[in-house]
Amino acid sequence: MDEIDRQIVALMRENARRSFQDIGGRVALSAPAVKRRVDRLEADGVLRGYAAIVDHAAMGWPTHAFVALYCEGRMSAAEVRAAVAGHAEVAAAYTVAGEASAILHVFARDTGHLEEALERIRDTPGIRRTQTQVVLSALFERPVA
Repeated sequence: MDEIDRQIVALMRENARRSFQDIGGRVALSAPAVKRRVDRLEADGVLRGYAAIVDHAAMGWPTHAFVALYCEGRMSAAEVRAAVAGHAEVAAAYTVAGEASAILHVFARDTGHLEEALERIRDTPGIRRTQTQVVLSALFERPVA
């Protein structure tokens, strides 16, 4: 990956719907040259897909929290994933080093909905407890560029 590839990725992270011509104009390449690079970045696994970025608050789920998940024994990453993936409120889950087994990013309509989601998560076999940090405000969110 060279500097032009990095610039292309950064531009696509800002707006994945940019045309190859627009990107090319910003990195001094033709649209076909940009397409070839994007195809290679996809084949190399750098670009894994394209998605709409949803504003959870605008969708009616403005409350969010980071939840440390503590599991019984040695739950594998696949078991932790299976335990939390079915909960619509869980936007992301990460295994971590340290006391917790995983960290979850959870969205909800309000604190009551958050509490109900946490109770459902804790009712899952193998989940021992959770520790929740409710987000008061997002100072900034930065995509990796």
